Amino acid sequence: MKQLRRRMLGTGLAMGLGWGLGMSAPANAQGQGPIKVGTIFPLSGGAGPQGQHVTQAIQAMAAVINESGGVMNRQIELVSRDDESTPAVGVSRATELVSAGVSVIIEGWNSPVTLAMQPVIARAGILDITAISKADPILSGESNPLAIRLNSSNSQDGAVIANYLAKVAKAKRIAFMTENDAYGNGAQESIENELKKLGHAYEKVAAEKFPFAQADFRVALTNVRAANPDVTIAINANEGLGMPAIIRQAKQSRLTGALVAAVGTVAPSVIDVAGDAANGLIGADIYFPLVEPFASNPANQRFVAKTQELFKYTPDKFMALGATSLQVWAMAANELKTLDREAIAKRIRGGSFKGTVMGDVSFAANGQLQSTHYLFTVQDRKIVVTR
Repeated sequence: MKQLRRRMLGTGLAMGLGWGLGMSAPANAQGQGPIKVGTIFPLSGGAGPQGQHVTQAIQAMAAVINESGGVMNRQIELVSRDDESTPAVGVSRATELVSAGVSVIIEGWNSPVTLAMQPVIARAGILDITAISKADPILSGESNPLAIRLNSSNSQDGAVIANYLAKVAKAKRIAFMTENDAYGNGAQESIENELKKLGHAYEKVAAEKFPFAQADFRVALTNVRAANPDVTIAINANEGLGMPAIIRQAKQSRLTGALVAAVGTVAPSVIDVAGDAANGLIGADIYFPLVEPFASNPANQRFVAKTQELFKYTPDKFMALGATSLQVWAMAANELKTLDREAIAKRIRGGSFKGTVMGDVSFAANGQLQSTHYLFTVQDRKIVVTR
């Protein structure tokens, strides 16, 4: 069954598009063959639904690009793999895509999986673009000197949450519920470091750790509730299972104080699963498809329309990041007229691009997309941007 799912997801879309890519004539892919683009995300398990959505969003963007001329007049063909949220499996899937002859790999839901795959992809001389994974070491250059990441980093996110805790909530008693891996521990450390920079005096009254796959948080929440926090920070990248469970069980346990989700861990799908328990949740993120400045962005409008056409739902932030990863790569390849890994990486790192799904964007010299964060609350099961 898994092999069948991989084949289905790996067929790619021979549809075309490519606004903002400098192409206007229809693609003439005859005789040249498609350009293979690899994707590696969890397609099964707790994060499977989210990984499937990101993969589908990249398929939608491939359709958009192909319809507008493709990449150097060649169609994009997607070859997709399931990393099962497991580092060793991710390494195996990366090796498969190397053998398949892909020109670029777009990957990364879980930071430990990304960190395991990076050296394999780099040694193969293939450009590696991380769409979602947040751990700061991803951009350290040790495993991948040409690293590129679209999602905001733990450091960027930590500053946003710390600013809320210190200046808005004025929280004095803070509890953490933290995924015990490179992502979760890095996110908590970043928040605490930023609170220190702000000179905000607080007491860490509880710090509960848990593995990525955990879904029962009742004991941990009992401990947190007993500590009587002003605010509890939930850091959980398992949006298909773990984060909705924390939200529901926090409400059931009558947790005191506000529940604040780490940046980028509350997609609409999380709210759908958590139900009314999500009302009152506080978070922050970098993209909302139907909220300004994104709602009036023509590139975003076209991406949202194509995703709705092909998959019958509106894309979330993670889907937009996956799509923008492919879009930026295609823009660079068309501009430079090459698929060379080093040339494209140098164009993206420290470079700027106009007319992407996320607007006019710039990357830092280390490959990190520069993002603007927006605080939100959940009201009547809907995300309401407050800033």
